[in-house]
Amino acid sequence: MISFKNLSIRQIISYTTILVWLVQMIIMFSLWYFFDVDVELGWLLVIAFATFAIFYFTIGYILEQLIFRKVKLIYKFISDTKAHPNQKKKNSSETFNKLSIDNVNDDVMHWAERTEKELETMKSLETYRKNFVGNISHELKTPLFSIQGYLHTLLDGALYDEGINLDYVKRAAKNAERLENIVNDLEQINRLEDESFIIEKSSFSAKELTQEIFEDVKKRADAKSIKLKFKDGAALESRVWADREAMRQVLGNLIVNAIKYGNSDGDVTVSFYEVEKKILIEISDSGIGIDENHLKHLFDRFYRVNTSRSRSEGGSGLGLSIVKHILEAHGEKIFVRSTPDVGSTFGFTLPKSK
Repeated sequence: MISFKNLSIRQIISYTTILVWLVQMIIMFSLWYFFDVDVELGWLLVIAFATFAIFYFTIGYILEQLIFRKVKLIYKFISDTKAHPNQKKKNSSETFNKLSIDNVNDDVMHWAERTEKELETMKSLETYRKNFVGNISHELKTPLFSIQGYLHTLLDGALYDEGINLDYVKRAAKNAERLENIVNDLEQINRLEDESFIIEKSSFSAKELTQEIFEDVKKRADAKSIKLKFKDGAALESRVWADREAMRQVLGNLIVNAIKYGNSDGDVTVSFYEVEKKILIEISDSGIGIDENHLKHLFDRFYRVNTSRSRSEGGSGLGLSIVKHILEAHGEKIFVRSTPDVGSTFGFTLPKSK
């Protein structure tokens, strides 16, 4: 049974020709039979075959010129493939003639859906770009204006006031360091994104590395009476295969964040779990937590859940973005689960050392 939805271009021309030819033959033979037209049957058959050929080429020409040429232009426009120059015309015609109208319709619909998604992505990227420009401007202006204010105050006479001059110079230097950190972090993210970041993998103990980081940030944790510890029963000694210094930055950022946003007298706990051929590493805190609507933007550049508290705690606002990019450079992903006023847990996996 013929499926009219899946007719090819040539089939449409052929069936249309047969239909018109049959109508013409019925009329011609009716005239010959009922009105006794003085024409021999042999000549009628010759005329029949001749008219079939004429109809075929005429209908084909009309459809090609009026309909299919325009459809070809549309199909050429939405086509994803590009043939070699020597084969382009031949392949294009053969491919199009074999297509059914239903297939062309499906291709056009898929192209429209794909184009709509691309437009949505472009709009999303444009919004992200605008937000990023606004965020980076704000992040740079804050320390820049502070430095400017301190220096102008010193130039206006405070330079000779021994009660404040040294203090203002120290504050200006601290804000200059913050500017430098922002620029350095941006440069690192750019290196990670353009794949110029070199990963030097080696075998090392993730637990030993974490212990080193604990020692580096102990003074900061002690200032808030936060206890740094490994989870009981989840402190594996398994070795991982990754860039040790890059993982120092990942774990360092996550542990420092846990201290920053952890509640005083709380805990920061690091856990290690075996998951087939990988080690799952989780960093948990008992802090302020994160609302669900913030989670999807948490790793965006300069995104801050609590703007005032984040800036007062210091940092460039790029730490989590760097963490995400480093892990992606290793072929891994980072995840987070959090409950407001309970705490947050950040986790990622690394391959076991062979």
